[in-house]
Amino acid sequence: MPIVEPGLKLDFSDVLISPRGSNLNSRSQVSLTRSFQFRAGGQHYTGIPIIASNMDTVGTFEMAKALYPHSLFTTVHKHYSVEEWVKFANENQEVLSNLAISQGIGEADQEKVNEVLSKVPQIGYICIDVANGYSQNFVEVIETTRRKYPTKTIIAGNVVTGEMVEVLLMAGADIVKVGIGPGSVCTTRKKTGVGSPQLSAVLECAEAAHGLDGHIISDGGCTVPGDVCKAFGAGADFVMLGGMLAGHDQCPGELQSDDNGKKFKLFYGMSSKLAQEKYNSGLASYRASEGKVVRVPYRGDVSTTVQDILGGLRSACTYTGSSELKELPRNTRFFRVSQQTNEVYATSEVAM
Repeated sequence: MPIVEPGLKLDFSDVLISPRGSNLNSRSQVSLTRSFQFRAGGQHYTGIPIIASNMDTVGTFEMAKALYPHSLFTTVHKHYSVEEWVKFANENQEVLSNLAISQGIGEADQEKVNEVLSKVPQIGYICIDVANGYSQNFVEVIETTRRKYPTKTIIAGNVVTGEMVEVLLMAGADIVKVGIGPGSVCTTRKKTGVGSPQLSAVLECAEAAHGLDGHIISDGGCTVPGDVCKAFGAGADFVMLGGMLAGHDQCPGELQSDDNGKKFKLFYGMSSKLAQEKYNSGLASYRASEGKVVRVPYRGDVSTTVQDILGGLRSACTYTGSSELKELPRNTRFFRVSQQTNEVYATSEVAM
């Protein structure tokens, strides 16, 4: 018989962070760098834990090169060839420390990753990425990958419940991706009715992961820097961004202009009909498209956007008295709200 779980589940738009007393005099006093040691692979990580999504319009080699100087991380999409990986590695050895190679659970995906890692063993992170992280086959692939690569850091997802976070960690994952349907170009919730509001999912999954010395990524749902702050405040160890990093020079695709002369790039979900036609010879008869295609205004170099995100995050830390990013979850209290911002001039804002 169907069950309705008690309690209200919340999204980023349902809350604001409460300010607290602070001894900080400037945003410049805030450190956003985190250091982790991962539970299964034992690898050490140090950096600013914001990650470019492994979508083919965002998780590119060009994005990895641009984010590396900022100490940000990139999960590279799975559609590069072995030859492209080898060429990139030969020319960008230093960047390899801040990226992951991605795969699905298909045999061809696993074979390609094995070949890349045999040629580029410096890659320390493997992202095993599926839309539905609740399948037994997915768990078995994590177990197999862990046995084959005992010292690599394994990122696995996506799920939205603490129980499944624990299953994936016990299977050998180090970091679990949290989020089903919150992405700006994901239509899973509309097509399937499945998902969980992202803030509540992060709160639940972070508690489960940290109880086992594991880590989580909040994947999806961030539309502005304030959402990134809320994800970290809720306990996310990493925050993964797709739409917020789309439309930049480092994103592939032709720069186009609309009827008004405004420049844009296309951004689409990896379960969209366009992506399926691009990589899988079309949408299979047994499935629906669970992604959409949108025009993202051209944003220039991604460094400007990175500065905006990191500036907002530093400011949130000062508002909560957090001299380091790791203190933000401990110092965060959320207000339930009915309105985020005053939008009276929302359509009149001038870009400066």
